[in-house]
Amino acid sequence: MDTAALTQQYISGQWRDGASEKTLHDRNPFDGRAIGDFLIATREDIDEAYRAAQTAQRAWEQVSAYDRRTVFERAARIVEERADDITRIIVEEVGGTALKAAFEIGLVVDVLKEAATLPLRVQGSILPSPVPDTENYVHRKPVGVVGVISPFNFPLFLGMKCVAPALATGNGVVLKPHEETPIAGGTLIARILQDAGLPAGLLNVTVTEIPAIGDYFLEHPVPRMFAFTGSTAVGRHVGEVAARHFKKAVLELGGNSAFIVCEDADIDYAVDSAVFSRFTHQGQICMSANRILVHSAVAAEFKEKFVAKVAALTTGDPADPATVVGPLINHREVVNLEEKVDTAVAAGARALVRGETVGNVVAPVVLDNVRVTDEIARAELFGPVVLVLEFDTEDQAIAMANDTDFGLSGAVHTRDLVRGMRLARRIDTGMVHVNDATIADEPIVPFGGEKQSGIGRLGGQSTIDELTTQQWISVNHGRRIYPYQ
Repeated sequence: MDTAALTQQYISGQWRDGASEKTLHDRNPFDGRAIGDFLIATREDIDEAYRAAQTAQRAWEQVSAYDRRTVFERAARIVEERADDITRIIVEEVGGTALKAAFEIGLVVDVLKEAATLPLRVQGSILPSPVPDTENYVHRKPVGVVGVISPFNFPLFLGMKCVAPALATGNGVVLKPHEETPIAGGTLIARILQDAGLPAGLLNVTVTEIPAIGDYFLEHPVPRMFAFTGSTAVGRHVGEVAARHFKKAVLELGGNSAFIVCEDADIDYAVDSAVFSRFTHQGQICMSANRILVHSAVAAEFKEKFVAKVAALTTGDPADPATVVGPLINHREVVNLEEKVDTAVAAGARALVRGETVGNVVAPVVLDNVRVTDEIARAELFGPVVLVLEFDTEDQAIAMANDTDFGLSGAVHTRDLVRGMRLARRIDTGMVHVNDATIADEPIVPFGGEKQSGIGRLGGQSTIDELTTQQWISVNHGRRIYPYQ
């Protein structure tokens, strides 16, 4: 798959340049090598994309559910067949390792297979009426056109996770990928679905920058809903603009997940799970474990084993099969992360592990002697930095886990599964995993967060609920007697 062929806008079924004279330079985050250049989309391009989606959606809604299903079945096969090419794109543009790419591709195949089932699961109902001779029909209909904004960390999966279900439930879509990953999060998705037979105009991809369009992507009159994945700060703005224009927004935002290790946990397994929970894709995952809460009775053993495993992680070029920790997406993120660590250390935190930063590759950092009230413990750490804190009682662990504005994921490790379930239910978060990692996503479960980690859920029936609306149609089979006759 030639990435040069994916450096254009995809609007109304046509591959073409954006109308702007400004160029977006797509670069490899590890070595800065050029991947491709885009002439970015203007407000006029956005308008054309939304109008095309609106026109195509009206016909798509009438297509047989069985015919719609086949598009996503074919798309899943295409992803499997092109896995090597897709892996190369994820490594080069996203900075993901081969292991990360395989993980992401597997998630994409799952979400496409799940999307293939959705057209046959959009069901209505007939409800009784207190009015004689009357039936109430409740129909589920697509919302219309959905605007999707994808992030840079898992761009192919998190873009497809919104795009495919939206299309499968009868909607049109305009996708705006993050400017750091316009191919993996945007045009690659368009190519896969185009080759799978999706009708022209239904999916449009606009690669642009906010200074060029402002809030026009959100304020355009056509879209009735937005699916946004990204930071809480940007998500708050998306939600505010959407609400002001009476549009719905499903927001999957940041996290500050707690990973709880009880005194009866399998320590070796907990260490393995914690390393995966924090350092997968350099910690650039909203579900990553920011805070590891360890019972004081096993803290010394856990820290010793955890530090040894983290210190042995291979860092560097994501194209090297041995690499576990590759680059952050850009230098700005490197500077922000290092400033947080430096501030914490100056305030008394102790670095159990801290290697050198080379380019955009930040070596893993493990800090202890941190308080839950410290600034670093309250922020989302979107990189390979983790905090280890100790607790003495279950109540203390829960209070520490909940002492955050976020509530996306979490984990509890204990040999007592009843205890694990009890603790999990007390954590104010959208998802908790007992004896597993904080990073997990499955196509049929409701994925989403509480508090500032988001609004709404996607996955399974929740996807249908979010991406469709309900219409009540009553039918009177007789002649109703009104009071003013």
